[in-house]
Amino acid sequence: MIQTEKTPVAAGVSAALLLPYQGDWIYDPAPVKISEKSRRIGMSWGEAADAALIACAEKAAGGMDVWYIGYNKDMAKEFIRDVAAWAKAYNVACGDATEEILVDENKDILTYVVYFASGFRVTALSSRPSNLRGKQGCVIIDEAAFHDDLEGLIKAAMALLIWGGKVRIISTHNGEDNPFNILIKECRAGKKPYSVHRVTFRDALRQGLYKRICQQAGKPWTQEAEDAWADEMYAFYGDNAAEELDVIPSAGGGAYISRILVERCQADGIPVLRIERSDGFVEQNNRLEDIKQWCDDNLKPLIDNMPGLRTVFGQDFGRSGDLSVMWLLQQHGPFDWRTPFILELRNIPFDCQQLILFYILDSVPLFFHAKFDSRGNGQSHAEAALQRYGSHRVECVMLSLPWYNEHFPKYKAALESRYISLPKSEDIVADHRRVILIKGQPKMDDKHDKGSDGKQRHGDTAVSGVLVWAAANEEGEPAAGAQVPPKPIRETFKPEKLRYRQTAGGLFRRAS
Repeated sequence: MIQTEKTPVAAGVSAALLLPYQGDWIYDPAPVKISEKSRRIGMSWGEAADAALIACAEKAAGGMDVWYIGYNKDMAKEFIRDVAAWAKAYNVACGDATEEILVDENKDILTYVVYFASGFRVTALSSRPSNLRGKQGCVIIDEAAFHDDLEGLIKAAMALLIWGGKVRIISTHNGEDNPFNILIKECRAGKKPYSVHRVTFRDALRQGLYKRICQQAGKPWTQEAEDAWADEMYAFYGDNAAEELDVIPSAGGGAYISRILVERCQADGIPVLRIERSDGFVEQNNRLEDIKQWCDDNLKPLIDNMPGLRTVFGQDFGRSGDLSVMWLLQQHGPFDWRTPFILELRNIPFDCQQLILFYILDSVPLFFHAKFDSRGNGQSHAEAALQRYGSHRVECVMLSLPWYNEHFPKYKAALESRYISLPKSEDIVADHRRVILIKGQPKMDDKHDKGSDGKQRHGDTAVSGVLVWAAANEEGEPAAGAQVPPKPIRETFKPEKLRYRQTAGGLFRRAS
């Protein structure tokens, strides 16, 4: 840890309120400092303590405006809320946290502000580098590795140093080749004269993180409880723990689709439906009736509520290991594709998956096009859709590096432009981080994550996402005289006529 003298402003923060690593960070007077850190250790909360003191101080005591730049609106609101809480703890005069709309040349920017009696303020801005133009004061770039244009942000922030400003750059890692990690390497090589702090999850535990959590929750601390909590955190992050908790940037170029791209597209109110059955379900005689009833209870209300707009579909197929993910998009405008729902299937038999597929595509409004993962077991499933709806509406995709290289950049660009709405789900974020860049080409890596249900995932929604976006990019209309899909399966379903047997090849076909 870096040992420094306390600055006049930071000296006002009681050591009793901060953990040692938070204090070391605040007391470091360097004009530019960088923190590479673990998740969930309260670095941003500690930075809010310093921001409140800087803004409430008079200019002679080091006071100045503070500009906070997170990568999404929720981060901005939380930071401003923490600043206001710290100000009240210090018993200093500050105005209420407010919202303002500031307009730049491109679009409206939502900002959150706390005003202080000193005349200074703490303002949370969006991450456009031009937002810092003409500003003076202290700039905080939080979760820097996940910003779209970190180099541009840093360049804009450094201009504030000319008039006595300060720059703080805080982040977990996001790949070895990320500009954040490159900046740290340059500092350690002596190429940049910036102060670098490093705090791992284990460092934070040794310095009292879990004890502070217990204190805040009003429960007794024990070493056994701390060890169990630590094990839970490492289990939650799984293969990502080295990067997320141990502060070791991942090799191979890092995630191709960053957390920020996914989170910016996430919207409230979009359901993620999940259906799972036991291993013995495949032998149950009533399995099709069971699945049909589940569809009536869970899918029908959502489908009936979908507007009469063009609908596309993508599916990443899985049977017993990985998930099957069915993703729908509807076109609400030229650059506005919204997800009505996403369906995740785990351990669902082939015939039941086909029933669900036909239930959906027979019923959704204005079904335009679908793309299916046709590798391995998915080939039979995709072929059944092709036979039912025709090649003008269905493509069986053999996923490969060339296909990914063509379509993942288009999907990433759609996320960057926010053309697609996604459900709010940490599982979906984790899935998209399984897309990595190898030798300049995007591909799915071989690692798995433990999902919110405690079970394994392998980037399943990322694959279905790129497939459904490829379907959305299809041009033209169904060919003249094309086969009209049959009546919805939910109307024609007769269990006694929909029996299946398993062939030697492992595929289910209609029994004679």
